[in-house]
Amino acid sequence: IHFKMLTSAGGILALLQDNPNVKQGSSSEQDIKLKVQLTQFALRKLDMVVDEFWAEISDSIQTIEVVYEDKMYPSEVRQLAALVASKVYYHLGSYEDSLSYALGAGPLFDVTHGSQYVETIIAKCIDSYTARRAEEGATIDNRLEDIVNRMFDRCFEHGQYRQALGIAIETKRLDVFERAVAGDLPDSLVCDMLSYAFRVVMSLIQSRDYRSQLLRTLVRLYRALSTPDYVQMCQCLIFLDEPLSVADVLEKLSAGSSADSLMAYQIAFDMYESATQQFLSRVLAAIRKTAPAVTTKDAATTEESMDTEGEKVEAKEEVTKEVVKLTGAEAEMQSKIDKLASILSGEKPIYLNLQFLIRNDHTDPLILKQTKDAVRVSICHTATVIANGLMHSGTTHDQFLRDNLDWLSRATNWAKLSATATLGVIHRGHEKESLSLMQSYLPKDSSGTSSGYAEGGGLYALGLIHANHGGEITEYLLGQVKDAGSEQIKHGGCLGLGLAAMGTHRADVYEQLKFCLYQDDAVTGEAAGLAMGLCELGSKSASAIEDMVAYAQETQHEKILRGLAVGISLVMYGRLEEADPLIESLTRDKDAILRRSGMYTIAMAYCGTGNNSAIRKLLHVAVSDVNDDVRRAAVMGLGFLLFKQPDHCPGVVQLLSESYNPHVRYGAAMALGIACAGTGNKEALGLIEPMKNDPTNYVRQGALIASAMILVQQTEQTCPKVKDFRALYTKVISDKHEDVMAKFGAILAQGIIDAGGRNVTVSLQSRTGHTSMLGVVGMLVFTQYWYWFPLSHFLSLAFQPTAVIGLNSNLDMPVVKFKSSAKPSMFGYPANLEEKKKEDKEKVTTAVLSITNKQKKKEAEKKKDKDGAGEEKMDVDSEKKDDKKEKMEVDEKKDEEKKEDKPEEEKKEPEPLFEMLSNPARVMKAQLKVINLEDGKYRPMKDISIGGIVLLDRAELGAEEEEQIVEPMEVNKGATTSTEEEGDEPSPPEPFQWTED
Repeated sequence: IHFKMLTSAGGILALLQDNPNVKQGSSSEQDIKLKVQLTQFALRKLDMVVDEFWAEISDSIQTIEVVYEDKMYPSEVRQLAALVASKVYYHLGSYEDSLSYALGAGPLFDVTHGSQYVETIIAKCIDSYTARRAEEGATIDNRLEDIVNRMFDRCFEHGQYRQALGIAIETKRLDVFERAVAGDLPDSLVCDMLSYAFRVVMSLIQSRDYRSQLLRTLVRLYRALSTPDYVQMCQCLIFLDEPLSVADVLEKLSAGSSADSLMAYQIAFDMYESATQQFLSRVLAAIRKTAPAVTTKDAATTEESMDTEGEKVEAKEEVTKEVVKLTGAEAEMQSKIDKLASILSGEKPIYLNLQFLIRNDHTDPLILKQTKDAVRVSICHTATVIANGLMHSGTTHDQFLRDNLDWLSRATNWAKLSATATLGVIHRGHEKESLSLMQSYLPKDSSGTSSGYAEGGGLYALGLIHANHGGEITEYLLGQVKDAGSEQIKHGGCLGLGLAAMGTHRADVYEQLKFCLYQDDAVTGEAAGLAMGLCELGSKSASAIEDMVAYAQETQHEKILRGLAVGISLVMYGRLEEADPLIESLTRDKDAILRRSGMYTIAMAYCGTGNNSAIRKLLHVAVSDVNDDVRRAAVMGLGFLLFKQPDHCPGVVQLLSESYNPHVRYGAAMALGIACAGTGNKEALGLIEPMKNDPTNYVRQGALIASAMILVQQTEQTCPKVKDFRALYTKVISDKHEDVMAKFGAILAQGIIDAGGRNVTVSLQSRTGHTSMLGVVGMLVFTQYWYWFPLSHFLSLAFQPTAVIGLNSNLDMPVVKFKSSAKPSMFGYPANLEEKKKEDKEKVTTAVLSITNKQKKKEAEKKKDKDGAGEEKMDVDSEKKDDKKEKMEVDEKKDEEKKEDKPEEEKKEPEPLFEMLSNPARVMKAQLKVINLEDGKYRPMKDISIGGIVLLDRAELGAEEEEQIVEPMEVNKGATTSTEEEGDEPSPPEPFQWTED
């Protein structure tokens, strides 16, 4: 038969239907044999033409099915019938039937055949297999498993390890997962596969239990490498919550070569970024137990933490001599463990970030000055003080507050608490002097007359300085909350205590906060409810949830309910599906505030996962709930779910941003700000732009704040819209007819876009791509400024210094240069504002008549004395000019110190194509791709393009030369002057002689 000429399959089908009465038992063997041969021939031919004549063959599908089911035919004929039937059903679009016949075809179904039919059936097969594996106790068809296994073999033969890994994860085949990652691959490929597997497991697996199983497998594989990848291994162990295993790894590395101990320090720094306080303290305790001088360590921990680092080390060494005589090797080990302790306790990373922020502070004081002069309403004054805190976050520069003491002293009531708390934002991380810094604001024993607002602000500020790193200050705050007299001090104290004890799950702190909550005082209760959530952050504690929900359902105070709404959600931080029962009960509650708590709980439990069912829940509530606050919270929650895929967020909220409901529009703006923070995402800005002219005042406010979060640390080269939005903030603030709410948003936006001296970005994930607990919590509580302005300060927790800080083996910063292969203006600081305009205006207003000039000339001629009036005036003018010059010189000196090229210094000559940055360097996120270490004396312990703190190993080249260390900046300069100027401590009296009367 010439198949090319075939126009019908009728003839072949006729062969199938020939001799229909031949049956086993009733017919002769000869007839049966002939029937089998005819059928086999017909089926082979049909298999060849089925793709073309499937419509015609489908009429006789029953005949083919009969052949498949008839035991008279040998297995190869029946399998052939199954294959043909499978193909016919595939063309008919009945994939379930097609799959069941493909399984019946056995080995004839060739998984290596690249046709569309085979690919589709394999996909169906894997889907079906995955669904069966997910069902507990479901029996799985062996034929199904056989096809999946053949599929895996095909992937391995063709070197498609990533596909095999993906299917293995989906079908929960841990044996294949292990084989895909580390099967017969060389070590270099295994490392690549391991990091790919780690990324997939962390970003795509929604189930917490299953993710833990996979991570345990990965940890085992990391250990098995010839040079184990300790960095990633420890990241897995953090998620698995196994501090003892991490401690073992760090001890093992510390005992190794100098490069190994550097790696231990590097892991400790990375871990400090992504682990909780509780986890770190457990690792630290485990390491200290095995230190050569255990007794020393215990003695040393009682040392005052207010000492400077150098003094602390000396003190430890003195104690060591008294307690234990250490041999050379033991002393070296002890010093390594001391260094690890300084990193894990947070002392060193916080100190380094503080050094970086102080050294590179580029805040423009004129912005704040102009804002302060332009606004006339108390809300806007509060916003200006908050913006000042955000702008100077972590820089310790409180010049603006000192210059405007009179203005600040007019703040009353809660504005006073908020203003005092900004000191905590400005001195964030300045932990060694925190108590002396805040001394004048902290509650005194004999505070009979004080209203308590400043004292409450002082305690809140202490919490902000020590956020997520409480240590001894937690005890101090706990004591203050117990003894507090007024509700204002309790409010500030609870917030401070919650911040300092964040994620520690300490029972004593929790009980004290619960006691404050049960006083049923609205103001204290709000802070206590929030602080309970901060203390129990991510603990999933059933008793805490029970206490909080029960009290929320009883209380009459809306303020307490609002505090608890956020607190409840924080307890479920990062718990994924474990939070589902709670979410279900909260979203069904008749109380709108508890339903809103349900939205926050979804946002916290699934933060950063982009979980589809969670997104569906939020979207459903966003368009269906009867309460505006709940809808707004639901839309905002989308931002928390999608911050790891910022490109997806604009698509999800696009329709919501055009909603008729202003609360939903506001929520959409904030969701974009949260998800796309620091990315300069053009689509997000495109959605926010129409909202800046929205008829509703708070939607404009949300649009302004969200735009600043998106544009933080973007230059005109990386995102041209920066200029327009900066101009918009100024316009809104200075416009007399603009609404107060929008002005509040614009002032805050100015603070956010220039945050931390223009050296930080807003980020909800760590540099390594993990969810940043501090960032997420800070951002969630910041969104509550809607109800309570003092909570705006929490945004500073989401600030991440954009630094590359190189350290040597002594954890000092060596003098070293990083090369940025981009034009300086590409990532440079924005130019400062100039005050020329105002001077020009002044000159215009003082109009001088020509008669006066003539008169002056005459007088000048009459008086030949050199000290004439005209000369005098000139002198004054030139003095002014000299002043200006001096100012310019100071500015230039500053710039030289900072080693940063500013657009102001541009000259006519062409701009260089690269710049050299000194350690510690300000390197923006986008700039990390073009940064590298030129210095041959050092070798970085991790990829510099990750940024952050990088340990540098002295290569052989640099070992002989003497190492130069970067001079540390004076941290407490600003602090002492501020306390003097504010009159906190009187100066000592003049020498005098005392005489008895």
